[in-house]
Amino acid sequence: MEACHSPQQFNVTSYGAITVAIITLEVFAGLWINAFIICVLCIAWVKKKTLNSNEKILLLLGCSRIPFLCFAWVYHFISKIYPNFLHVQTILQLLASFSTFFNYSNLWVSACLCGFYCIKIANFRNSFFIYLKVKIDRMVPWLLLGSGILALAISVIINVLNETLQRNNITSTCQENFWEVTIRNDKHFFSSYFLAGLVFTTSFMVVILAAVSLLFSLWRHKRTMQTNSMKDLSVDAHIRAMKSVLSFLVMYSINFVCLVLTIIYATKKENIMALLIYIYLCAFPGVHSLILIFSNPKLEKALLKIVASVKCEFLMK
Repeated sequence: MEACHSPQQFNVTSYGAITVAIITLEVFAGLWINAFIICVLCIAWVKKKTLNSNEKILLLLGCSRIPFLCFAWVYHFISKIYPNFLHVQTILQLLASFSTFFNYSNLWVSACLCGFYCIKIANFRNSFFIYLKVKIDRMVPWLLLGSGILALAISVIINVLNETLQRNNITSTCQENFWEVTIRNDKHFFSSYFLAGLVFTTSFMVVILAAVSLLFSLWRHKRTMQTNSMKDLSVDAHIRAMKSVLSFLVMYSINFVCLVLTIIYATKKENIMALLIYIYLCAFPGVHSLILIFSNPKLEKALLKIVASVKCEFLMK
């Protein structure tokens, strides 16, 4: 008896196959980059017995991005290769729950990191800003804990709403009024999408406010140094910092637009635009983490040391 695969069991379109290949490469690279950050920081933690506030945020960011990339890849792989598995409610709920939680954690911790950089680096004479600059190191653990709790709470609420919506679709029968079922479902849809949009918008506003404030502070300081004819090295350092912040702001803005578009395409059939959005969302954690490595002297030094040793071994062979 010849084995055969039905279209339902193995349905891979050309676009789907290309997307799976691209996302697999992105996820693989993102996992290695974030694993590198975690390893370097954990080794430093063991040696020094402590981590500064910046390293704590980077460590938690790496720890949230690795599972996010894993669950995002698993969901996309199953949806393209074995879509029937997603009809099993237990598998779908588990993937959706973990993916949502780690995605929200990633967004909130990224926003915390941008806000931390702004408070530490920017120079404003406002009394409240000076108070934050003094207290920020003590606030970081509580901010990270609050971000995790908030991400967990919102992801649980959204998944409960989605589960209730699915239950309504299954249990709705002819005994119920069609319009009552439709109105009830629309309320759950709106509540779920409203909460998701609120998370995306709030984290994006924090990043925008922090990044623009930091850019303004760096630009003003650069102008002051140029007026006072200070060393070119200091001016060049501020220009590099401004370019780094600006590149992150552009990347995060595109990421926010893509996240909003995922809400729009959630109720529509998947098309090329949706696939491009998913490709960018999977690339963002790895690319942003790579930028963070080159903006952190400790991480950059460790990476260059590894690259030099690998290059040396390769030349010896």
